Parts: sequence; structure tokens; C-alpha cells
Amino acid sequence: MSPSPSASPLVIHRSDPARIAVEWSDGTRTELTAAELRRRCPCAQCVDEMTGVRTLDTSAVPDDLTQGDLELVGNYALSLRFSDGHKTGIFTWALLHQWASA
Repeated sequence: MSPSPSASPLVIHRSDPARIAVEWSDGTRTELTAAELRRRCPCAQCVDEMTGVRTLDTSAVPDDLTQGDLELVGNYALSLRFSDGHKTGIFTWALLHQWASA
């Protein structure tokens, strides 16, 4: 289980199908394209559960990938469906906040 982030999400923007932005209570912002999120997907199809080694060939993820069906997972994460059909990744607040920039 991921540790709790030091900040909580205030606003989640999905201004277009290729980009998601999260504004955090500490003033930081996470902004990633669908392709960047797909390449970082933490699910068991993309990362070996035993070794933690990424099994997804990130070079095979097209830059023009889009996302849809953005949903909250409980009070701790987001899930979404990518245009390549992948939909098993759960992006926790802690993980998304870790990717924030000041």
C-alpha cells in the first residue's frame, strides 16, 4: 500500500483527452499526458509484482495516446481507460503527488 501523500488533491482537471492535471493543497501541481501516465502505469500488467521491474515496453506507447473514463477509486486514487485499451492501472494520490512539480 502506498503511503499517504503530504498533500491532498484540490482539483482534478481533464481539459482534453490527452492530459490530466491535479492541483494539490501544498501548492504543487501534477500535469501529465495520457502517454506519460500509461508509461508510468503501476499495475501488475506493466510492472512485475515480484521484482518491481517494469515489463511494459514504454517505447511502444504512442505519444498521441488519449484517456477516458476517469474515475475516483475510493478516496485515494484515480483510474482511467487509455485509448490502447489498457484500464487496470490505479494511480494513488501518493504516486500522483510524487510526480508533482513545484
